[in-house]
Amino acid sequence: MEDILEQVKDRIQLPFQFDVEKLRADVLKITENDFYIYYRVHTLRGPAHQIDPTLPFPQAADDYADGSWCDWLDTKDLKEATYLNEVVNFFKQNTTVNLVRILRLDKEEKVKEHTDPTLAIHIKKSMVRLTIPIFNNNEKFYLNNSIVPMKAGECWYMRLSDPHYIENGSTERINLTIDIIPNDWLKNLLFTS
Repeated sequence: MEDILEQVKDRIQLPFQFDVEKLRADVLKITENDFYIYYRVHTLRGPAHQIDPTLPFPQAADDYADGSWCDWLDTKDLKEATYLNEVVNFFKQNTTVNLVRILRLDKEEKVKEHTDPTLAIHIKKSMVRLTIPIFNNNEKFYLNNSIVPMKAGECWYMRLSDPHYIENGSTERINLTIDIIPNDWLKNLLFTS
């Protein structure tokens, strides 16, 4: 199966379109008091012990990549963001959702080229990151040295184990990222999209 999965393109626009204005309204409400310079990550779903400090810290894991090393919880921000919660729940109905974040990149900033070794469908015990742009008018997201033409409200799979970097333009960039455990539903989507 891994040999077949390696044949999946390095980027695929999935057949989902989300309401940009509703996404933006929720994100602006959540981030209105965020102070950041250059880059900011706002977690909406994360490891349970980080969301609720009264929960025990999980035992050490042999492999953190597949997300099974801990339980995952939604934050108060996600629970109160009606439309973002609806989007995340759409994916929860179809697969296991682990980490959900809002990633903010300031105007005219860059993210240096890097790889995320465990974020690709063909890697055993990996997670897959789906990206939904919310504010991205001037962002240039390069994957394998070519631009991924993402537009607000679209949903993208990218093989992030490959080299990628970002050059942002004259406005702030905000993306929603959803890390999921690959299953047959996702694999079928990637092969048919």
